[in-house]
Amino acid sequence: MITNIDGKTLQKMFLAGAKSLEAKKEWINELNVFPVPDGDTGTNMSLTIMSAASEVSSIKDPTLANLSKAISSGSLRGARGNSGVILSQLFRGFTKEVKQYDTIDAVILANACERAVETAYKAVMKPKEGTILTVAKGVSEKVREVVLESDDLEYMISEAVKYGDYVLSQTPEMLPVLKQAGVVDSGGQGLMQVLKGAYDAFLGKEIDYGLENDLADSKEEDLAKYTYSVELTILLNDNFDSEREQKLKGYLEGAGQTTKYDKKTDTISIACHTDEPGFVLSKSMKFGAIAEIQVNNKKISLSDKKADEEVKKDEPRKDVGFIAVSIGDGMNEILKGLGVDQIIEGGQTMNPSTEDVLNAIGKVNADTIYVLPNNKNIILAAEQAASLTKDKNIVVVPSKNVPQGINAIINFIQDMSADENKDNMISEMQNVKTGSVTYAVRDTVIDDKTIKQNDIMGIGDSGIISVGTDIFKTTVDMISNLIDEDSEIVSIYYGKEVNEDDANKLSEKISELYSDVEVVLNYGGQPIYYYVVSVE
Repeated sequence: MITNIDGKTLQKMFLAGAKSLEAKKEWINELNVFPVPDGDTGTNMSLTIMSAASEVSSIKDPTLANLSKAISSGSLRGARGNSGVILSQLFRGFTKEVKQYDTIDAVILANACERAVETAYKAVMKPKEGTILTVAKGVSEKVREVVLESDDLEYMISEAVKYGDYVLSQTPEMLPVLKQAGVVDSGGQGLMQVLKGAYDAFLGKEIDYGLENDLADSKEEDLAKYTYSVELTILLNDNFDSEREQKLKGYLEGAGQTTKYDKKTDTISIACHTDEPGFVLSKSMKFGAIAEIQVNNKKISLSDKKADEEVKKDEPRKDVGFIAVSIGDGMNEILKGLGVDQIIEGGQTMNPSTEDVLNAIGKVNADTIYVLPNNKNIILAAEQAASLTKDKNIVVVPSKNVPQGINAIINFIQDMSADENKDNMISEMQNVKTGSVTYAVRDTVIDDKTIKQNDIMGIGDSGIISVGTDIFKTTVDMISNLIDEDSEIVSIYYGKEVNEDDANKLSEKISELYSDVEVVLNYGGQPIYYYVVSVE
């Protein structure tokens, strides 16, 4: 019987939990309800916990106090996506309780689990059951129940993991959208992977606690010449054979330097450095659906950022500044033209971390800074960054896409207070209906629509609007569903994979169908999404 957890054991448990989540991240990504090529819950949660794990692994003489600091600060700053932020808040609450002790016993563990759940629920404005929060609450309730009958931590943790799995299995009964898609909550699954890995370490199972680095074998000086790093996973088509594999490798070799090529039965995970990320993505799509993607501009994040920081230091402090999350050179230019001071590269295909938002805040020399997340999965990370900023007034305007963000900036009024402007921006954003067009990465049924892999989907603010096999027709159907008798302006942003002629044909068709509506066509340059549309 084990009745205490000391610093060394907690360190092993945390690192094992991180490794367990990392190993299953792609599987967790595939639990995404919407069959879109950017289901990234597993990736976001993994990056969140790995941010803390790198600090935890470097502690030579672990105590509950120094581990708590590393776990809390590392995960808070590294948090990405809603599930990643909630995971970081669970860690924050847990460590607040245990940091004052030398060891953790059954009562302390029960108190820490309760505090973790309380902290996470408070971080979410409108907590929803059937999510990672529900699973965490179930685990905490089971720990509180067991502590009344035993102080054996092995029994307690075992029972908590079993009950957590049960609660996870019930999430489809709590959220109809999960039931219809035939999946459990992906965030809850991620949490259970952490707990199972931690339990294995607690039991003394042999685990490699070293943190993997896929780029370890690459020489940094050879990679530095490339502008972008790209990571993606391809869900392979049935006809993917050795001949087609050689073609894929040839494309990658011609595009830059590949640092990871991991082929499994029906997937390939790739990491590469290139000056042509669009080429890599478009060629990869010939071999299957892209289930996961991250693109990073290395030169902006290194040399240009340093130069930018030096310039900002010399600028006088201004009253108001703007930060926006965006991806696509066209989208970025539009936002800059509206006065955005800092663009954070990312969005639906790559959620930036709390740290990324904090870095952008540090570069805007203004008393009040408006942050436009432009994605519902980035809002919590932006709010977390705001809570960690003490010397500036950070106002997070909860925009869920770039068109909403554009509308919010346009409706900023200089003479209004920060709170009045936020309320006004939110109010004006509600007058904008938006839609986006992409492809399905798997067969599913959602919003009562049967969807096949590689189908084209038009996704609106509240769900899937149109489904088809043709990009043009599906987009027209989606826009037709967004337009009503009060609509005046349709703004169309075409993506990186759409040629200008096709975009013009779409614009002309909408103008022909709706002569009373003004149609504005813009180059967005966004990856993955063929079109992003707003209707006002």
